[in-house]
Amino acid sequence: MLKVWFLETRPQFLLLSVILAFLGTSIAWCYHHILHWAYAILAGIGLVLTHISVNTLNDYFDYQSGVDQKTLKTPFSGGSGILPAGRMKPRQVFWLGIITLLLAAPIGLYFIIVQGWLLLPLLIVAALCVVLYTPVILKRHWPEWSAGVGLGLLPVLGMYFAQTGVYTASAFFAAVPSFILVHNLLLLNEFPDVIADKTADRKTLPIVLGKKKAAIVFSVFTIGVYLWIIGIVFTGIAPVWILISLLTLPFAFKAIKGSFNPDDMNSLIPAMGSNVMVVLGTQFLLGVGYILAVVI
Repeated sequence: MLKVWFLETRPQFLLLSVILAFLGTSIAWCYHHILHWAYAILAGIGLVLTHISVNTLNDYFDYQSGVDQKTLKTPFSGGSGILPAGRMKPRQVFWLGIITLLLAAPIGLYFIIVQGWLLLPLLIVAALCVVLYTPVILKRHWPEWSAGVGLGLLPVLGMYFAQTGVYTASAFFAAVPSFILVHNLLLLNEFPDVIADKTADRKTLPIVLGKKKAAIVFSVFTIGVYLWIIGIVFTGIAPVWILISLLTLPFAFKAIKGSFNPDDMNSLIPAMGSNVMVVLGTQFLLGVGYILAVVI
């Protein structure tokens, strides 16, 4: 039974939170030469707990709306499949999501006490993104922003604040790629779900714009990540070492190419896999770049 509960957290996707924690901590070390290992680990645990809450609550609401039973399952989208298979009860999944969010709350409170109350607005916005995403935000136009903010921009800034107790313009510029990358992670993964999502009155970009135009948006945002990274280096905002993140460009081109064949699963699924490599690899290499700027 414990294995089923573990699988319901969708552990294969939690690596994103670990990398976000690594990136935010690396940025803080680069700009402030501060590295509190205990703070990094504790804040990272809070972030992973929050991510588990996102995954499980999304599964619960998808099942309740009937979307889960209609969604095409892929290695990268379509939910855990545990509720449709009857391996857990809906209320168990719901409470797993609520409890993990509540477990993350004391960690956030601790950092508010030790580092400052300015963390509170960030945590409130992040919590709202978690709780409201499936039942509310998905039914508004351009819901992908929520994932980009709640599982991209804010985690990086939160990890940075946990180390430094401040927000800076440099940290914000460094966190923007995470917003774009996580936004695009969700966007491409929505392509196979268009028919199912329509039945729940969702307003994802592939539904509102159509898949071809959504692919253009995806491509522009993907290219924009690399242009942003180059831009903050050449304006002196970020160290030159972060240019190593451009090594993921070949995966980005594969993802873009596949996005323009959204109805061919033999093309789209490899594109989704390449996009995962872009999202995880680019952010990991950005973190490595910020560390290299300190140690070399």
